[in-house]
Amino acid sequence: MADLDVGDLAPQFDLPRDGGGSLSLAASSGKPIVLYFYPQDDTTSCTQEAISFSQLKPEFERAGAVVIGLSPDTVKKHDKFKSKYSLTIDLAADEERKVIEAYHLWVEKSMYGRKYMGVERATFLIGRDGRIARIWRKVRVKGHAEEVLEAVRAL
Repeated sequence: MADLDVGDLAPQFDLPRDGGGSLSLAASSGKPIVLYFYPQDDTTSCTQEAISFSQLKPEFERAGAVVIGLSPDTVKKHDKFKSKYSLTIDLAADEERKVIEAYHLWVEKSMYGRKYMGVERATFLIGRDGRIARIWRKVRVKGHAEEVLEAVRAL
């Protein structure tokens, strides 16, 4: 299975979201979409990333973009996470990892010599045409949301 690349059509999805209802690419068709994948709610890096995107949400909206965070956590965990940190971005729950796998982000990881499977932190910028405009893999959180915002503005 080949990795996704810039110019590819973004894999479609329709997933449950925080607060009820669902999130899909089709619902935001015609707008740039920032789809960021993260391993788990309420961990240090994931929390910092969600807070950064939330703080910049008005700027993303001014640029016409939608920001969606996606992890394998449940809707209930997403609701608790959003409430605890006053997050304003939308969070999609991919408990079965179908979208995570469609984006080739269910990968082997290693920590302290132990190998395990997990979500690779990555961000996909999807253009108005539904094609992948930019990909950030193995994301480092500091400054990432700002870099993504600049890429959205450059579309």
